[in-house]
Amino acid sequence: MQSCVPLGEIVASPFEVNLTAGELSKLAKMLKALDGEIKVVMVCTGSYHLPIAYALNEDEMFVSIVNPLIARNYDNNSIRKSRNDKADAIKTANYTLTNWLKLPQYIPEEDIRHMLKVYSRQYNKYKKIHTMLKNNLISLLDSTFPGANKLFTSGPRKSDGHEKWVDFAACFWHCKCVSSLSQKAFTERYREWCKRAGYNFSVTKSEDVFIESLGHFYIIPKNETTKRLIAQATLQINTISETVEALAREMKALAATLPEYPAVMEFRGVGDILRPQLIAVPVLPDISVITLANFIFAPSSVA
Repeated sequence: MQSCVPLGEIVASPFEVNLTAGELSKLAKMLKALDGEIKVVMVCTGSYHLPIAYALNEDEMFVSIVNPLIARNYDNNSIRKSRNDKADAIKTANYTLTNWLKLPQYIPEEDIRHMLKVYSRQYNKYKKIHTMLKNNLISLLDSTFPGANKLFTSGPRKSDGHEKWVDFAACFWHCKCVSSLSQKAFTERYREWCKRAGYNFSVTKSEDVFIESLGHFYIIPKNETTKRLIAQATLQINTISETVEALAREMKALAATLPEYPAVMEFRGVGDILRPQLIAVPVLPDISVITLANFIFAPSSVA
């Protein structure tokens, strides 16, 4: 931790503070022992600053969290690009003195809102991984069963997030798994698979799938190594799909307990996932999520 006050006075040399109740309590006592009005200003650093902000706020100290971009660009009139803890501490202190009377006070979030924000961030991260893994599977299937990802148009299953084309590829991982059978034999095998995997069966769809499997020029041969590659790819996708679906359910359940949820549910053109994410998104102190969303989706009145 760097501590400094511009105008030449250094109140403490740099020191470390472990994020324990005892050390944070000592930090609060040390700060309260200083002369004059004390305001603690920190740059937002992911979630690392939150334990300190929460503990000092509990000790009835004024705490303010500064956006790192604002702090970094403040008084940036030097051609030197010095970036170190000392320089950043001095810049933050200068920003604090300039904005002393209008610093926004940190207010700890309610547990539900904080958890909703955490779930929203995790959901977005897992969705990126999910997209990457699906693209990888499509790339593999282009070499074993081209077009297999387009055989079914049904969306993710609500119960576990599985998609039919992914589960189909896990079983029929090569076009030869279909085309080497007679159409009747494939229809029966497809019927059994649909029943086992929990999907609707259609004779017409089985005929379409069989026709699509014929005449493909495949690059990767049908062997055990290829089977393991596809099996591992589908397993990874389904594991992430289940996690994403579980996070979505938790987000909806948490959002439903908040007072603004009924109003957010009325927004037109907003999906089931975006609604709780709108509630979770950080907004300006005096702007409610309802006002923010209305601003986003309302038609512009400016010519």
